[in-house]
Amino acid sequence: MSTLPSPTALAPMSVKSESFDSISDQSAHSHEASPEASASSIITPDVAPPTPQHTAPSVPNVPSIPSVPVVPTFTPTIIRRKLTSFVGFSNLPQQWHQKSIQQGFDFNLLVVGESGLGKSTLLNTMFEVPVHNLDTPHTYDSESIQIQTTNIELEESGVKLRLNVIDTPGFGDNINNLDSWKVIMEEIDQRFDQYFEAEENLSVGLSGTAKDPRVHACLFFIEPSGHTMKPLDVVTMKKLHKKVNLVPVIAKSDTLTEEELAQFKHAVLSELEAQEIDFFTPPTYLNDDEETKGEVSELISNIPFAVVGSTSLVVNKEGNAVLGREYPWGVIEVHNSEHNDFLKLRSLLISGHLEDLRDNTKKLYERYRSEKLLKLDVKQDDSVFSIPDPAVRQEEERRNHEERLAKMESEMRAVFQKKVTEKEAKLKSSEGELYSKHREIKEQLDRQRQELEQRKLQLQQQIQMEQERRARKNVVR
Repeated sequence: MSTLPSPTALAPMSVKSESFDSISDQSAHSHEASPEASASSIITPDVAPPTPQHTAPSVPNVPSIPSVPVVPTFTPTIIRRKLTSFVGFSNLPQQWHQKSIQQGFDFNLLVVGESGLGKSTLLNTMFEVPVHNLDTPHTYDSESIQIQTTNIELEESGVKLRLNVIDTPGFGDNINNLDSWKVIMEEIDQRFDQYFEAEENLSVGLSGTAKDPRVHACLFFIEPSGHTMKPLDVVTMKKLHKKVNLVPVIAKSDTLTEEELAQFKHAVLSELEAQEIDFFTPPTYLNDDEETKGEVSELISNIPFAVVGSTSLVVNKEGNAVLGREYPWGVIEVHNSEHNDFLKLRSLLISGHLEDLRDNTKKLYERYRSEKLLKLDVKQDDSVFSIPDPAVRQEEERRNHEERLAKMESEMRAVFQKKVTEKEAKLKSSEGELYSKHREIKEQLDRQRQELEQRKLQLQQQIQMEQERRARKNVVR
């Protein structure tokens, strides 16, 4: 009878001796505790154990029921080993790192907010290069908004980032802003569709070097009114939050006092919760240490981020030149967490959770893709796996032929009826024209007859008058 292979036969490579000791101790203990159980445990899965046969009492003219063998269940054993020699799969992270460095990364950032909230200044401050031209005025139709995309290739320590800033000039600047969100939704859906078509196109496909057009984050700028968000902002966020990673920020937070800013943050969060609007929160993982979990918790607690942007250097109270804004009452430093949440926002978008944003974009896209396929009513064609019956196929072809003939007959009838209708309409039109012309001629003849009768009457009167005049003249003579 065959026995199970020993652990050493399954793992011929070098392993730590303590693993063998632990297994051998457990095996010896189990054999000493129950020899019968040990004897039964060495049966291999491909050999069925003998099944007891129960003989039923003989019944005339009734065949005996054969017994059904019991198939034993087999649970695979997971063998865990820590290798002491080099195999090579520990280089997988390094391989992935090298591949990522060569290909670079795509980051598509959608920026939404009214004009004058410092969107361009904040982006230039965040990437420390002029990624968005502040001197170029936006040219757009006063009745609608347009999408403008700026493509920038950045490199930091050998890592390449293809940054695509998707701006929405004109948002909230019109008199009627009811449908301002539609243009933004169309842009997001269009980028999803572009990625979807690339997936479905077998000749092109999505290679590792292909650019990702999907929007990875939406930086939504909220006006620092100090009270609550505008209805347009609420409606737009409610439309966008299921399609994109929403990151709300309070623009120009230096216009509010600390107390006003705290109250405004609470009002914004309450409105988002009441409207069931989801915004992006960084995830935590099982292997994260307490410090990392604390940083993530702090980031989440500061949403919406109160930010200040500046590309100018000012001198702080320590005499150092820093990015910030100078006021009569003091200096606001951009990179000072005590003054604003700029560093927290940059950690969320770039330095700390850029890959989390990209991963969550995949989930949002899969939801969009599923909904799109359901709308398209995509179903599996069962005929691929079936063998066609000739008789059924012939009947189907006959039915299709009859349907085509019926369709052709219907189309011919429709064409004939259309021509008959056009001919009747033309005849009626001609009849009407002839009737009108006949009536005009008749009226003209009636007028001529009346004129002739009048002239005849006048002529008769003149003749009578002439006869009377001659008669009087003869009498006088």
